[in-house]
Amino acid sequence: MRTKALKAGFLLIVLLITLVVLGGCGAKTAGQDKAAPQKAVVTDLAGRQVEVPVPANKVVAIGPGALRLVCYVNGADKVVGVENLEKRQPTGRPYILAHPELKDLPTIGQGGPDSTPDAEKLVSVKPDVIFVAYLVDKAKADDLQAKTGIPVVVLSYGKLATFDEDVYKSLELIGKITGNEERAREIVDYLQKCQQDLHERTKDIPEDKKPGVYVGALGMKGVHGIESTQAKYPPFVAVNARNVVDETGKTGSVMIDKEKLLSWDPDIIFIDEGGLSLVREDYKKNPQFYQSLKAVKAGRVYGQIPYNYYTTNIDTAIADAYYAGKVIYPEQFKDIDPAQKADEIYHFLLGKPVYEQMAKDYGGFKKLDLAGP
Repeated sequence: MRTKALKAGFLLIVLLITLVVLGGCGAKTAGQDKAAPQKAVVTDLAGRQVEVPVPANKVVAIGPGALRLVCYVNGADKVVGVENLEKRQPTGRPYILAHPELKDLPTIGQGGPDSTPDAEKLVSVKPDVIFVAYLVDKAKADDLQAKTGIPVVVLSYGKLATFDEDVYKSLELIGKITGNEERAREIVDYLQKCQQDLHERTKDIPEDKKPGVYVGALGMKGVHGIESTQAKYPPFVAVNARNVVDETGKTGSVMIDKEKLLSWDPDIIFIDEGGLSLVREDYKKNPQFYQSLKAVKAGRVYGQIPYNYYTTNIDTAIADAYYAGKVIYPEQFKDIDPAQKADEIYHFLLGKPVYEQMAKDYGGFKKLDLAGP
């Protein structure tokens, strides 16, 4: 009798333990469901309030420069689709060189500065968030969000792109949404330190001690020759250079008459290597014009890697600024090896040193002979 009672008691204890364990598991599952994707309201660069899942695990980035910023914030592994432009034209954009696996992802639209977002293809890859730059204004962003049912977050490169508060805000916004806030802060801090370093090296040089400089063959919705230049050219601004084009009082892209270049007659000429072949063709047709320039006669013509490709490659632009500083003020930049500095920048922003590949595609930092090959 006593044995039966003991057995019954033992079975009762086992039953109670089982119920407690099962109850505990059920409570844990319910708690996990409540904690699963959290929502946060963010303000994007178009001033829109957008509710997004945090952290977003699957994202897409469309429009000029959006994917680049996501890559800077270590978000490449969260990208689930890319524009066809990113696959079709992989050269000239360091973020694609550093992350070639992106070209194997599904296509989410044609891409390009004047393209229209493809709502159907965007929906097909089921992203948690759509990051977009340049392609949409506030109303179009709202429309795309309504069509897709997916949060649309607008980014911006601002007016300056290279060192711009809107870029910093965009990076921080991506970091918050993807769960990479610390990385975003590191990137912003690094960019600000580069700007400060470039300025500190050159801020005390008297204006009358600065050589006159000019940059030609800059890309502007296509490839151009030596007449294509820029006032307030960011790499020159970064090192406080005396850009002869700034006397026009303009800002941004400028197409000059070649005779104006003769009157300016800069001490140093930089050529954007994206348009170098056009400059060399022009040199063959009119060598007398070029040989009239003192920079050409003195052998002070230098190649720079183009940095505007699907808007600004911030990494290349900063590398160009250090190279410009090295050429214009060799004493202030005597500790800088431009190629090594470029790879330091690429490695920090993208995780890989891609200067060699960029130099292979364009020519790299070097003195140029316009009569050359």
